[in-house]
Amino acid sequence: MSDSSSDIRIDDLSAPVLSDTQKLAVDYMEGQSVLLEESAVLDAACEATGLTDYGSDDFRPRLTAWLEAVREDSGLNGFGRRVVFGNAVRYLSNRLLFEDLLKRNPEIADIEIRRPIIVIGLPRSGTTHLVNLIAADRRLRSLPYWESCEPIPRRGEGPGADGLDPRYLRCRKSSQQSDQVMPLLRAMHHMTPEHVHEEIELQDLDFGSYGLEWNARVPSWRDYYYSQDQTSTYAYMKNVLKALQWLRGPERWILKSPQHLEQIGPLMQAFPDATIAITHRDPVSVIQSAITMLAYGDRCRRYAIDAPALAEYWIDRVEHLLRACVRDRELIPRHQSIDVAFHEFMADDIAMVERIYGLAELEMSDDARAQLAAYMQANRRGKHGRIVYDLEGDFGVSPGEVRERFQFYFDRFPVRKEGDA
Repeated sequence: MSDSSSDIRIDDLSAPVLSDTQKLAVDYMEGQSVLLEESAVLDAACEATGLTDYGSDDFRPRLTAWLEAVREDSGLNGFGRRVVFGNAVRYLSNRLLFEDLLKRNPEIADIEIRRPIIVIGLPRSGTTHLVNLIAADRRLRSLPYWESCEPIPRRGEGPGADGLDPRYLRCRKSSQQSDQVMPLLRAMHHMTPEHVHEEIELQDLDFGSYGLEWNARVPSWRDYYYSQDQTSTYAYMKNVLKALQWLRGPERWILKSPQHLEQIGPLMQAFPDATIAITHRDPVSVIQSAITMLAYGDRCRRYAIDAPALAEYWIDRVEHLLRACVRDRELIPRHQSIDVAFHEFMADDIAMVERIYGLAELEMSDDARAQLAAYMQANRRGKHGRIVYDLEGDFGVSPGEVRERFQFYFDRFPVRKEGDA
């Protein structure tokens, strides 16, 4: 890897040279036994929480398909299998804690989620920056990373003498360990505990998201997920948001998830009064950024990296997301939605937020403007370095040919082509 000034070029994506820290982590995990079976993850979650009631059992077929798809991924090493196993146990533990909280506090069901602002768009298209920028406005309720990992506190567990939530402390420790093993992720998608995350983590309590595709090669899960009506999973996610709102305010949410692009129908059924901001960016830029990040993570998760196959999978996946968006865009009422062109957003971040606020009938107060400006000052672009991407050199894919495949998207939305190809 080379690092000249703030530019970072990862030149070993296909044949990674692991650092000593990465070697230690991979070797240690390879020696750990992981049983990717339904009984194993269910029992582990029960043991972790001391609870046994998962609520409705309708998630079980999805859990079965989820685990079966992972077992089919022969390229996933011990480190990768441990990550997936840990995620499954965490999702199930969170579900147990949520169902227990709801049982003890049935009034949560009566909480209303009113007029949320929801950002949807491709991964790497500005959604993260937009949601974190808006979340700097303290009038809005957001989902920080630490809370998305453990949305419901364990019984009897509250802030310590230092005033910090134990869930936050656990997330901070995990994030520090991740930074040590995968330091360049900070330049791609820096996930501090305070960073605003996606409600996809809440959908995973119901095993109804595309998130598994980011950790393993699971085409059978993708196809199973495609076949599912997501209405009930979106309703379940909304109920978890009610619990979070009941636990602490404010009461108006700022949310975001790329998955919503292909689930606009279920999204609008769950949040019919939402203001929707849809980010749009050149798919070539999105794809090269996403698969570079995935390939970098794969150096620890997989025995070997097939860069062209990774590119092929995600080009197809991004096409599915965008075709669904083109198909379903009109399901969102025009007076509740705005298309956010990436180049316009990058040119004037605050002005774009003001446009979104106007649509959402939320005043851009002096306090809000100051809070947004403070966030921008503290989170300047590229502060951890800038990754240099090479779609053709690293993945054997011509940017021009990829862009031709997405002409339908350029025809529908005001997307500016980036780069020379």
